[in-house]
Amino acid sequence: MKFSRGLAALILFVFFHTTLTAEYLYKDEVIFNPAFSAEVEKLGSELYDKTGISLRLVMLKELPHDTSIVQYEQTLMKDFSSPTILLTFSEMDAKVDILAHPTSLYEYFDKKQVLSPISSPVQAFVIALLNLDFSDMTSGGTILPLLAGKAKKGEVLGKYSAAMFNGYADIAEQIADTKKVVLENAVGSSNQTSILAVKVLFYGFILYGIFLYAKRRLYARRQRVEQE
Repeated sequence: MKFSRGLAALILFVFFHTTLTAEYLYKDEVIFNPAFSAEVEKLGSELYDKTGISLRLVMLKELPHDTSIVQYEQTLMKDFSSPTILLTFSEMDAKVDILAHPTSLYEYFDKKQVLSPISSPVQAFVIALLNLDFSDMTSGGTILPLLAGKAKKGEVLGKYSAAMFNGYADIAEQIADTKKVVLENAVGSSNQTSILAVKVLFYGFILYGIFLYAKRRLYARRQRVEQE
């Protein structure tokens, strides 16, 4: 098949333009969605312009053989000179991690909160109550709760993109808040507030159900003791 010079030039332009502009969605082997890429680039570019911090998203199909996600991030980090935070997701390995260099960047965001598998304080309390362990009630996770959700056939990529952009935006907004700057492309907290209200109501019912169950068990036990 023969290609005209014009078509060849167009292909080269699109290839190099995509390569050059995909700075903050540094690697994407999963989503391949121009709208997703554009949103990441827009937010990442604004964050860098206002704080000097590069927040890069890496979407892998699978980690290299015998390589942990942290080892992969450490190798990748060598390519960057500016203060950089890597948010990395590997689909087949079901792994998500955040690596910052220099380590002082961890002061600007809460890694443990972002990667928490628990989305709300109410959910954290219910789980702690069920396990009778209140030593760690970290909540507010913005990635893993979405990734863990069930998705219908054909909606998996949407789940991945929503979860990873949610986490990416969360980190960016935390950095901006710490640095006292305003991000025009920030997602904002309105949707998160609405979701939190629904979750508080939902888990409130669960907690009330646990209370009634415990009360019924105590009553039954008291009845047995009195009969004996």
